[in-house]
Amino acid sequence: MHVLALILVVTAGLVIGSFLNVVIYRVPRKIGFVAGRSICPHCGKPLRWFHNIPVLSYFVLRGKCTFCETGISIRYPLVEILNGLFYFYLYWQYGLSFQTAALALLSSSLLVIFFIDLDFRIIPDGITLPGMIIALGVSLIPGGIGIVNAAIGLLVGGGALYLIALLGDWLFKKESMGGGDIKMAAMLGAFLGWQKVLLIFISSAVIGLVVSLALMAFSARLRRERTVPFGPFLSVAAMLAMVAGDRIIDFYVTNFLTLP
Repeated sequence: MHVLALILVVTAGLVIGSFLNVVIYRVPRKIGFVAGRSICPHCGKPLRWFHNIPVLSYFVLRGKCTFCETGISIRYPLVEILNGLFYFYLYWQYGLSFQTAALALLSSSLLVIFFIDLDFRIIPDGITLPGMIIALGVSLIPGGIGIVNAAIGLLVGGGALYLIALLGDWLFKKESMGGGDIKMAAMLGAFLGWQKVLLIFISSAVIGLVVSLALMAFSARLRRERTVPFGPFLSVAAMLAMVAGDRIIDFYVTNFLTLP
């Protein structure tokens, strides 16, 4: 039963990952994603059910639309695989539990935010605002982080990033951080608690600095604009916090906060 449950969870992750691709494509373009068949983004022809089998269809079709033979981005199977792997990890760690369901919802949301912000530099309120409410509700379930921790995490996440944004606006005399980043940080704090959201701030800043400098070294456009979206770095840091946050915090407390 354990192996069967694991297969079912991973399959669910792949299928939901396929749906996430629809969300990533349609939401920033203001196209409804609840109803309506999937279409080729190039020729607009509706896809058949066997064109939408997660991962498998991409490789069977050799990464091309079956109608117009235009290349399909490798991002589609990548999103499906990443979502399936994260569901695998969560089930392996927590089994079939409310915690697994809550973190699975969060990880899928982070994948959507990562790619939408990367392409359009927006973080949809339709993800972060309901995410805050869901996180607070989940915190009340036995085994959750608790409503107090969730509420403090929400305030610390949103409040700290808001203060950083104000400081950045004052230093650079222009908007340094969008409201979407602030709402995302509040959502992460509500889901993961104030300790992990502080870890997310530190790790996202480090990851962002390293990646931004590397990208600017090879991209003239980024050197001109001198701006990169922060949502993808928050997403990566949040996933790191979900996977290894407790161990990182315990290591820090044990080695740097203990009295001599």
